[in-house]
Amino acid sequence: MIAALILFGFYIVMAPLASIVGFPWAWITGDIGPLYRMGTGIAARGLRLAGIRIEAVGLEKLPAGSCIFMCNHVSNLDPCVVIPLLPRRVSILVKKQLMKMPLLGPAMRLAKFIAIDREQLDSAIRSLRQAQEVLSAGLSLFIFAEGTRSRDGRLQPLKKGPFYVAFEAGVPVVPISLHGTESMMRKGSMSVYPATAHVTFHQPLDPTQFSTREALMEAVRTSIASALPEWMTATSE
Repeated sequence: MIAALILFGFYIVMAPLASIVGFPWAWITGDIGPLYRMGTGIAARGLRLAGIRIEAVGLEKLPAGSCIFMCNHVSNLDPCVVIPLLPRRVSILVKKQLMKMPLLGPAMRLAKFIAIDREQLDSAIRSLRQAQEVLSAGLSLFIFAEGTRSRDGRLQPLKKGPFYVAFEAGVPVVPISLHGTESMMRKGSMSVYPATAHVTFHQPLDPTQFSTREALMEAVRTSIASALPEWMTATSE
């Protein structure tokens, strides 16, 4: 409970302070960079204050240009763990409900985050087109490949949509394995338990080297699974 109070208290205090500086600068100059860096810095600092440690390997494998990062998803803490590790600004596919939140919503729109409504086919198609435009503009894209958080921590089937984007854009796909956060903040709970998050960045995959989207999807899933504990890749009974 103490870790949760520290983490969320820090975010509640720091987010408005960052917005006071970051929003005017972004609106006047059109440069979202300072606001984005403040946001990721606050996210990372909050975790450290709450006693959450991060062990990351494979960052040296990241390509220099645009790419699509695809990660498994087991906790609400995952974005705060992984996004600050990335060496450059990324656009993120997020649930459309998040775009309605005070401060967070406007910040995400300025950062060219992409809202997606999985229940509406037209909305999902528009979101995938936006993702292609973001990549064409030189940004990278971050996606939770399962589409939503796993309820039990086990790796779920990957969504097909991002692989359409990967094939159309032709940019490298970087699989990311994440574990440890599933025990820090469980789905449906606001409690936070200090521990160590383990993040593995895998060798980038070139979509042009795969004959089908399904083959690329299987390769990404295999990469993600390779650095997860065995229980996270076991089939649910």
